[in-house]
Amino acid sequence: MTGHGLPPRNRTVTWYDPLAALELGRSLNGLEFIEAIIRGEIPVPPSSALLGMRPQVAERGRVVITLDPGEYLYNPVGVVQGGLITALLDAAMGCAVATLLASRDGYSTLELKVNLVRPLTAEAGPVEAEGKVIHPGGRVATAEGRVTDGEGRLYAHGTTTCLITRHSQPAS
Repeated sequence: MTGHGLPPRNRTVTWYDPLAALELGRSLNGLEFIEAIIRGEIPVPPSSALLGMRPQVAERGRVVITLDPGEYLYNPVGVVQGGLITALLDAAMGCAVATLLASRDGYSTLELKVNLVRPLTAEAGPVEAEGKVIHPGGRVATAEGRVTDGEGRLYAHGTTTCLITRHSQPAS
């Protein structure tokens, strides 16, 4: 214990080498890669392991990622930190874009806009972030996302713009 007299709480996080995980899925297209993560054949990225984010659904242009908003994600005023909700939306929207990519292609977030509309606490229970592609462009794609609880209450919504990096080989 420290001077404040409160007993500490602990959380153990296990993650895997992200570059080795990427190598496991090198031959897969974006949708197949995320489906392999859902099946447990490829580990979630370290940031997802740290925050407790887990993809549950992957379809072309759509991904759902869940998060249990535990107190370990709280800020000093007793709610989940807004930046962590933003990370959840960024993951869902970016992965939705990824489902449209060929093997070896990539993406990166260029712009991200998030609206936090309700405080998120552990009492909400598990929440899901759904990301959907709005525009699947050749170099730039856009997507939208929503974070809701099991009762359908909205906690946050946002949009993203992603830069597409093409590395796939042209067809013969």
